[in-house]
Amino acid sequence: MKTLILALGFATLASGCAASHSARMAHEPMERPASQYDARLVDPATGQALSVQALATRLADTDIVIIGEHHGHHASHLLQARLQQALWRLNPRQVLTMEQFNLDHQPALDDYLAGHTGETEMREDANAWDNYRASYRPLVEFAKQHSLPVIAANAPANTVRCIGRLGPDYLERLDADERRQLPDAPFLDTPAYKDKFVEAIGGSHGTKDDELSGLMLNTYKAQLLRDNTMAARILEARERHPDHQVIHLTGTFHSEDRLGTVAVLEKRAPDLTIAVISPVNWPADADSPPLEKHRERGDYLYFIQPLPQEFRDDERRREAMTERFSRSPEASCD
Repeated sequence: MKTLILALGFATLASGCAASHSARMAHEPMERPASQYDARLVDPATGQALSVQALATRLADTDIVIIGEHHGHHASHLLQARLQQALWRLNPRQVLTMEQFNLDHQPALDDYLAGHTGETEMREDANAWDNYRASYRPLVEFAKQHSLPVIAANAPANTVRCIGRLGPDYLERLDADERRQLPDAPFLDTPAYKDKFVEAIGGSHGTKDDELSGLMLNTYKAQLLRDNTMAARILEARERHPDHQVIHLTGTFHSEDRLGTVAVLEKRAPDLTIAVISPVNWPADADSPPLEKHRERGDYLYFIQPLPQEFRDDERRREAMTERFSRSPEASCD
């Protein structure tokens, strides 16, 4: 009996210590990311810091996990790779969908995954982004090693560019096969997303009108085509691979605040569960994480060091943002 009492006592003590440790960890101040590789995950509802494994456990039964990124930020891409692997260990039925490949290059991506071509051939044939090897290679290679589907989710670059130049009526010029690859309703929208777009493009120098017009409107429609195409490709992946979890990689503009691609998904498939993970910059002069004003950016956040400032000239920044939203290779719109 004495042995049993002692055992119960030790068990209670151990349980109490574990609970105390967990509570202490939840309230300990979070450290600022030490380098451009570091990300600090947090639950914005509670302010609790999370490990990658703890987040994966929470997301194990989620249908679609969208990991927003700052393009080219090492911390974003390292977190994506680690979370991809952690989720796969909990559920190996996984599909990777990527903004970084356009849907018309799916055959080139499939050839590489099947071992028919080499990486350089794939990058050339699929018009991979310049930072593919530094940012996305680990994720694609993990999928390839485990025979996981990888879906090119973005709209064809030339179609996006021509809509940005000529407007949404350009879709009528596409042949039947090209149009069939795009969503039936390619410009689904939400008012909040339009406001966000106007602010990003124009800032203090842009339009303050409620309605967009001219080139700005066309550029916005091109942006909507990207969001709607990614949403459609994600849903197609779910149909082709039932019971698989979709991991979607995208620039955070397409997903934060549950706008863009996320809003389209919620309209098209309201029964699916979607988790959004969004980056938040932690400025060098901030002693504590900037949580309060960013809580709504995602279901989960990760703090990262800001990238070096791109522009100090506001006019050059505005011009660059306009170009960025409508960017794609030169080609004919005839």
